[in-house]
Amino acid sequence: MALRMKGTLRYMTFFQYPFARLSRTARAGALAACLGVAFTPLQAQESNLPNIGGNGGGLISGQQESEIGQQVMVSIRRSAPRITDPLVYDYLTAIIYRLVPSAPLQDRNLTLALIDSPDINAFAVPGGIVGVNGGLFLNATTEQQFSSVLAHELAHLSQRHFARRLEQQQTSTPLTMAGMIAGIILSAVTQSDLGIAAIAGTQALAVQNMLAYSRAHEQEADRIGLDILATAGMDPRGMPEMFEIMMRQNRLQGNQVPEYLSTHPLTQSRVADTRNRAEQYPDKNIRDGQEYHLMRNRLQVRYAASADVAVETFEAYLDSDKAQRHDAIRYGLAVAYQKNNQPEKALAVITDLLDRNPGRITFQVTLADVLIDQKQIQEARDILRKALARNPGNYPITFKLAEAEIADGNGAAAAEYLKQLTRQLPAQEHLWLRLAEAEGMARNIVGVHRARAEYDALLGDLESAQRQLRQAQEKLPAGSPQRQVVTERLAEITSRLNARRNS
Repeated sequence: MALRMKGTLRYMTFFQYPFARLSRTARAGALAACLGVAFTPLQAQESNLPNIGGNGGGLISGQQESEIGQQVMVSIRRSAPRITDPLVYDYLTAIIYRLVPSAPLQDRNLTLALIDSPDINAFAVPGGIVGVNGGLFLNATTEQQFSSVLAHELAHLSQRHFARRLEQQQTSTPLTMAGMIAGIILSAVTQSDLGIAAIAGTQALAVQNMLAYSRAHEQEADRIGLDILATAGMDPRGMPEMFEIMMRQNRLQGNQVPEYLSTHPLTQSRVADTRNRAEQYPDKNIRDGQEYHLMRNRLQVRYAASADVAVETFEAYLDSDKAQRHDAIRYGLAVAYQKNNQPEKALAVITDLLDRNPGRITFQVTLADVLIDQKQIQEARDILRKALARNPGNYPITFKLAEAEIADGNGAAAAEYLKQLTRQLPAQEHLWLRLAEAEGMARNIVGVHRARAEYDALLGDLESAQRQLRQAQEKLPAGSPQRQVVTERLAEITSRLNARRNS
């Protein structure tokens, strides 16, 4: 998530890391638990680094950090452009899931925000919110570099660096702090004064200063981040490599200091120190997983100046490429062909890729997507059903099946798939909105109200959520099990609304 503050602030981090592709079938449930849903903490490996952040205490409790995170996430959902591509989100979930067991986090209940911006950045705030910009993929040339960004952010979270800076400022209440943090984040994400306008000038300046990490915090996060990478089976050398990329950008931009560096001070001595530390780890010659480069090329198409430019770019890559990522480049070309309304070429490339990589989910989902665009719904459905049978609960496959059913006018079938996903990923608001659409297509008015209520609640509009649930309640017979479920949810929303009004 590129956090930009009009030439001043850019809170959060970006590094990059390697990821050996895990079996999506084996980790389907675990990934959902890692992001957006609490799960039983795994035992992290012992580290000889001191937990300077302590075990809590101070002015901000764990509960207050959670409240801050919830409020910040509501603001992001309301105003920040988001990437909802299940393939990219699933990859990021897998990366986080691989890193988290190696991080000395006390609370591993994380929520991932994938921001639709070509700028390079990532961030983490109290309450377990981890954000990543699409632009991080564009700037990190390797998976090792990409992973180091997230490892560094997890290190900041584990040591409570952000929360400790808040405590030093002795700001009043969690919700006040959340509002200030969210305002700054939104001004960065939206590249406007939308967020910061709500914060008084001197107070805004104080918060901006507060968000800038100290050198001690950065050095600590570097050390812990390197350890996280090594323990997770990734290459710590990706971190100094990413630092070098940032330093080059800094030189290219001249007097305009990259916003990331305004809050994560970077010096040549820090780069050298990180490189020296990284070299102390065994050189295991860790190679990138192909999936990283598939997703990177997918996003390169997304951010291309035009579909024509994307096609030309990947055709040129293919002509000049003599390296290992030939299939990844061909995949990018297939996605570019699809975006450029050249379905026959897209189908030819992606079909060939799938023939040579049977069972690869990214190729299966992309092929089905092209077929759906061409109204070949049954062919897409057949591919996806077979893939889902081999990978039960897989997010991208299940979502694309729902899309196929919607394209075929079968709202009831689509709703069943989307209900599975909302149980798996309840914090993904776009799934609830799509479920409401499917329920409407199926003429299930109660289902529409319930899905809209959950969507509104995630966006912080509890009054609207309450109205939606009351309308659902009125349409259900007294004493029915479904009415009881709606009534219980209505009571929860009403309780939250009353607590907000009384705070």
